[in-house]
Amino acid sequence: MDDKTIMENMLYAVKSTCDLYLHGAVESTTGNVHGAFSNALDEALQMQNQIYNKMSQKGWYQTKQATSQQIQQTAGKFAGE
Repeated sequence: MDDKTIMENMLYAVKSTCDLYLHGAVESTTGNVHGAFSNALDEALQMQNQIYNKMSQKGWYQTKQATSQQIQQTAGKFAGE
């Protein structure tokens, strides 16, 4: 397994973990539990950002700039147009 595949797997795992922590925080019934999930989510988001940045630096996670037209279309969807 090469480094790129390992990083992709790590990113996927951290994104899944973020999803679980978010749902845990949203569904928690006490402040202590909510705080624990929120703190864990913050840490996982920081880890996700570090992995993304490293992959981006190596050219393994490339993004495209949205065009003005795409932005307007998306904004129109949310504005009910």
